[in-house]
Order: sequence, then structure tokens, then C-alpha cells
Amino acid sequence: MRVALFGTSADPPTAGHEKILSWLSERYDWVAVWAADNPFKSHQTPLEHRAAMLRLLIADIALRHNIALEQELSSFRTLETVEKAKITWGEDAELTLIIGSDLLSQLPRWYRIEDLLQQVQLLIVPRPGYAIDESSSEVVQKLGGKIAIASLTGLDVSSTAYREHGDSQALTAPVVAYINQEHLYECQDVHKKIYQLR
Repeated sequence: MRVALFGTSADPPTAGHEKILSWLSERYDWVAVWAADNPFKSHQTPLEHRAAMLRLLIADIALRHNIALEQELSSFRTLETVEKAKITWGEDAELTLIIGSDLLSQLPRWYRIEDLLQQVQLLIVPRPGYAIDESSSEVVQKLGGKIAIASLTGLDVSSTAYREHGDSQALTAPVVAYINQEHLYECQDVHKKIYQLR
């Protein structure tokens, strides 16, 4: 069984995440998604809200029955996530870790990276504005990484753009509704109002 492992900080999840999930679902037997805390990023929204928004995003992807929120896989350390995945899908499952091209240069600093790379294949999803760095790729390959590049470019939208500029066009309608219902990202609204008054 071919399993794609896609942890994302998703603060909030965007139409870009939706596009990646749809693409993965056409190529893997199962796509496991979870909201994660990236130790190299700061997060504004509690994990349970980010997981709830991901669940809505997945439900919004029509006719896909091989994508699921597997929040129990979430761990500060990806190696622990992979250990949980092996328990869930068995030792024989072919596990592919999905990461954005923006994270490639961070990989060598991940916890016990060589052990991790022995247990998964890597699929790098190109992100606009983040060229795939050849020197980072070489470092990861020397550490034992088996890298493939997705034949897909993520949408030119980002969670950061929403948090900083309130651009809700990057989000799906159910996620926007949830944000409004839960009063998330209010500091952006206040910031925008102050900015508009200047």
C-alpha cells in the first residue's frame, strides 16, 4: 500500500493545500493529513482549530474517499509520526513524506534525520517563490534521502498571506465560515482596520 504522509502547519489551510491533496489522492492509495506544529515556525492558532479547518477542507474535496485527517499522527518529531504510521498501515506500507520546497533546506536539522530518511521516500512539492535548492537536495541525498519532485506547482497562495493581509480568496468557503464562527485571526482584522484608518 502506498501512503502519502502530509503534515502541514495549515494556519489556516488554503486552496493551495486543497490542490495538493487532490493531486496526491490520484497517485497514492491513501493520503494521511494532519495539522502539525513546525518547530521552526511560530503558530498563531491552536492545533485543534487547525485540525478542524483541515477536516473541513478534506470534506470539501469532492469524490475523494482516500484522504483522511489522521490527527493522531501529529508529533513534534516526524520520526515519531512515521513510527505511528507503521503501526497503522503495517511495516510493508510504502511511506512517502510530502514536504513543500520551502522546507527542503530545514530537513538536515530535523530530529534523527538519517533514521527518518531510511524509512520514507520524500516527495517535494514546488512552491511559488521557493526554488528547489540543488545544494539542499544534495545534502539530503547524502544523508540517505530518496527525493522525487512532484509534477505540480502549488498555488501562489499562502497561509501567511492570509494572516498578514486577510486575503480570503486563498481560502475555501467552509474554512472562511469556520474562521468567522470561531473568531480566529482577529488580530489581523484589528490591524487592517487600524491600517485603513491611517
